Amino acid sequence: MFGIQYKKSPPTVYTMHFVNGALKKGGAGLSFFYFAPTSTLVQIPVNSVDVPFIFQEVTQDFQALALQGQLTYRVLEPEKLARLIDFSINTKGAYSSVKDPRDLVATRLVNRTQALTKVFAQQLTLHEALGAADRIAAGLITRLRVDEAVQLLGLEILSLSIQSIKPTPETAKALEAEAREALLLRADQAIYLRRNSAVQEERRIRESELQTEITVETKRREIRETKMKADIALEEERAALIEKTVENERKEADSKAYALRATLQPLKTANWKTLMAISASGDPRLAISLAFEELASNAGKIGQLNVTPDLLSTLLAAPGK
Repeated sequence: MFGIQYKKSPPTVYTMHFVNGALKKGGAGLSFFYFAPTSTLVQIPVNSVDVPFIFQEVTQDFQALALQGQLTYRVLEPEKLARLIDFSINTKGAYSSVKDPRDLVATRLVNRTQALTKVFAQQLTLHEALGAADRIAAGLITRLRVDEAVQLLGLEILSLSIQSIKPTPETAKALEAEAREALLLRADQAIYLRRNSAVQEERRIRESELQTEITVETKRREIRETKMKADIALEEERAALIEKTVENERKEADSKAYALRATLQPLKTANWKTLMAISASGDPRLAISLAFEELASNAGKIGQLNVTPDLLSTLLAAPGK
């Protein structure tokens, strides 16, 4: 009524009230009355805003890439942004400009991001760029936060992520073929290594078996040598025993011969008849036989000799009867 109106803004909207070109009040979440004919209201959202983007860039080795990501920002200094972009609203609360100023802010940020992305892409080859999403995102957010154009707009970059980096379909097929061949090559190498490992293991097992056989044969030879040495030692001991036995028997024989010689020495000069008489002292028949032999040798001197039957019977009788 009479041009006086009431304005209330949420906490995520920074409202500025200009009267005749001069800032009267400004802040987030304000509510106030104002005189519409002489007032200009500016509303700048200060909440975080997500801006998706997709760029077509060329790498250092002249390969095309498509980079897709998302940028998140918020207005840090609304008054600075209000002096560069028109955020004024009409009495109905709609922006006065034909184009939404928020789209203009997003466009400027995307353009600046693309310019910086081009610099990073031209420093990398295709293979490097495909695996450098995190590195590119980290480099971009660092550059954007200190970028002069961003600071002039009074914006703060909250986050930036690269969601995908893709080559052209033809290049992707070539890379797939290259990767497939590399995988097949690694598979062949794995088979070769497995076979080689099996051969090496078989060789180690065979060498172990041969070493075991050598060890067994060595032990057997040592046993045979030990047994042979024992047999030689036994034979040597046996030979020594025989030699000692022979020597002892020889000494015993020598002793017996000496005793016999000593025994027979006195008998060398004795008459054999005397010896026979001595040896026959225990048998009267032998003594009678010797007497008859003596008589026979002196038969010429004997005139007559009578021998009784009893005497003959005694001489002819078997011993012990």
